[in-house]
Amino acid sequence: MKHLRTFFVAVLTLTAAVNSYAQVASPQLTNVLKQLDTASAKFQRATADFQWDYYEKVVHDTTTQKGSIYFEREKGATDMGAVLVDPNAGPKSKPIKVIQYQGGTVQMFDPGVDQITVLHEAGNQSEIESFLTLGFGGSGTDLARAWAINDLGPETLTDNGQPIKVEKLDLVGKDADSRKNFSHITIWVDPARAVSLKQVFYTTSGDYRTATYSAIKVNGNVHKDQFAIKKDKNTTIVNH
Repeated sequence: MKHLRTFFVAVLTLTAAVNSYAQVASPQLTNVLKQLDTASAKFQRATADFQWDYYEKVVHDTTTQKGSIYFEREKGATDMGAVLVDPNAGPKSKPIKVIQYQGGTVQMFDPGVDQITVLHEAGNQSEIESFLTLGFGGSGTDLARAWAINDLGPETLTDNGQPIKVEKLDLVGKDADSRKNFSHITIWVDPARAVSLKQVFYTTSGDYRTATYSAIKVNGNVHKDQFAIKKDKNTTIVNH
């Protein structure tokens, strides 16, 4: 678990008690979870553009990262790849970081120093994937198993100018370790496609991380070469 928080900071850079949240699903929430079950069964992969905003309470400052991401589900497991670029650079700028997750292992490549940091979290694979699938491909059954859910009602967000009906859900992890990382998480989920357009992760220290996704494409082609870590003989590999 010691590197799990590092992983979530990377991915999102990537206060409430459980008992304060409703444990009995409302008819609306039950319907949303059923929709997610149906959409998840059809979900294979997705790509999206993203913006991650990380607010640090101590310094009252927000750090913004942008890039593209993919998720792919196969045999119940989730793989993920993300390419981060300078938010102030042009559309063809080179990556400033590449993140890959597969089989319980996270790799973070920093081209600037030509270094790959490897986080081996195989023992926590199910917990990591419970966070990953908040965004893409998770079923309603899995969501209810891992999280205490408070349904905050329907809203409408936009994806590339198109209105999308979403359900705003506030989540508290049922696992004590997940609550050490984030006190609660709010997601705006499109249950018809099993994707999130927005997520806010709240920490107990008062920091929070906002992830917004756009240009979402479900079950299209994923050009994984765009997300590949391009190492050479000089690349340093650091294992944790």
